[in-house]
Amino acid sequence: MRRWIRIIFRVGVCALGGMVLLWLGCEAAVEIAAFGRCYDQIDKIPAREAALVLGTSKYVGPGRPNLHYQYRMDAAAELYKAGKVKRLIVSGNGTDSYYNEPKMMRDDLVARGVPADCIVLDEEGLRTFDSVVRAADVYKAPSCIVVSQPSHNERAIFIARTRGQEMIGWNARSVGWWIDPRTAIRERLARILAVLDVTILEKEQSLDLPRKSLSSAALPR
Repeated sequence: MRRWIRIIFRVGVCALGGMVLLWLGCEAAVEIAAFGRCYDQIDKIPAREAALVLGTSKYVGPGRPNLHYQYRMDAAAELYKAGKVKRLIVSGNGTDSYYNEPKMMRDDLVARGVPADCIVLDEEGLRTFDSVVRAADVYKAPSCIVVSQPSHNERAIFIARTRGQEMIGWNARSVGWWIDPRTAIRERLARILAVLDVTILEKEQSLDLPRKSLSSAALPR
């Protein structure tokens, strides 16, 4: 009996060690891919044709605004007003008739002074992977600026670079892990999934959808 307990214990330790090594490897892969490609100062970031603004929920509960969302909208508006981009692709979940992230993002960006006709809605950005792929394959903006919190930007850039996209990041204000620990933990897991998507799982790297012009993309009403 004791022998089996020792075997189970050793297997558990090896499995845990393997998981830790996998996590550290994924973290390193993402950090290396994004090194030197994320910007915090508006005068330092190069201008590009478009920015990809990654979506998230506007609220985290009844009457509780999501700071990640608020800071992303602030950052996207600042980027546009500084003349660094001509178009904003707002990408998120817009498949539900009762919940549409891109439309909410558009309305809040317009409230921040961004012209509505400079905002393109991508309502099928259900995951960061989808948003990155669609920015290049649907909206013809492979070298856009991604707008989100720093850790999220790094993951998006990692995905983009595995596809040959020269994406850079404009960092929205961070939200401390102690304020939103769930998102911080989810980001660590999402990095593992991102690496698996482009390696072991061999996630499909192109979406079979018609391409759209950034200058003439129809804006949902």
